[in-house]
Amino acid sequence: MTTESPYASAAIEVDDAFAAIELYQDNGWTDGLPIVPPTAPLIARFLDAARLAPSAVIGVEPVRRRSISAEKVAIAAVMAGCTPACMPVVVAIVRAMCDPSYALHGSTASTGGSAPFIVVNGPIRTALGMNATHNVLGNGARANATIGRSVRLLQQNVLGGVPGQLDRSTLGHPGKFTFCIAEDEEDSPWPSLATERGMPAGSSAVTVMQVESPHQIMNEWTHDPREILDTYAAAVRANMLTYSIWEGNYAYVIAKQHREIFAAAGWSKQMIREYTFEVATVKRGDWRSVGKAAVAGRKDENKVYRALRSPDDLLIIAAGGPAGGFGAIIPPWYGKKSLAVTAAIDA
Repeated sequence: MTTESPYASAAIEVDDAFAAIELYQDNGWTDGLPIVPPTAPLIARFLDAARLAPSAVIGVEPVRRRSISAEKVAIAAVMAGCTPACMPVVVAIVRAMCDPSYALHGSTASTGGSAPFIVVNGPIRTALGMNATHNVLGNGARANATIGRSVRLLQQNVLGGVPGQLDRSTLGHPGKFTFCIAEDEEDSPWPSLATERGMPAGSSAVTVMQVESPHQIMNEWTHDPREILDTYAAAVRANMLTYSIWEGNYAYVIAKQHREIFAAAGWSKQMIREYTFEVATVKRGDWRSVGKAAVAGRKDENKVYRALRSPDDLLIIAAGGPAGGFGAIIPPWYGKKSLAVTAAIDA
């Protein structure tokens, strides 16, 4: 007597885990790193953690109408090295990415080489042991690394985002391996990103945004919030001139030393947004200073371009270690063509 598999994915017999890893490498099913073989028992544990049937549709990619099943999400999460407890977070990310305003297909196929930047808020951060402080944009935290990686593997294997095929990135950047952080809510003077974006206080949520590579800034020579923000805005303007002038979501990751200066001066996230909106501008003629004179002269060179459509376009995330006057600006892939989306985590 045989038992019919509950899964739509084909099962392949291999000798051991190493053989499974080599099989995935040979078939282009991984990102170049080793994977955890997604066995049927592991897939079941991940689906149970999210209380989902294998065939449940998590989302539909809006352009090509490709359905993403819970089974496929679980397989990607297993492969990436997640624990089952991460599965609800990955599910929420996929749902958010399928929002049409996120432009999942366009950002996957673009030559611009964008990556999904993921911010996790709420109690699930601490339950999973996510990192929000030291080396927050780097390595070292399993949940951060594997949650972000699961999204990349899903894009590659379910949506066809294979480099050189659908993924036409000219350069890409390291965030395409994984780019997932938690916000340091416990050591922040401000409401969390998710709360500011409409999620109930105390709930768990994800925010996803298609981005280019982050740009780290430093200013340790002032306690004037405006002067510190001038440094952040300078990096924004540099991105507008050297990459894309189009307005849309930008993100600031603000580490503790700068947060303390803002808090001491009574500056809220909204005040930071409003100041950035006013100063993060360039004139078309400024393109001459970065080798783009041929573009600068086509229209009115005094026309002013803003980085943000409104102050609310700026996402402010409290994260990073306690020492040093550092922060980062994270620029958008294609301005308002792809917007940040926030979704609740069903934990």
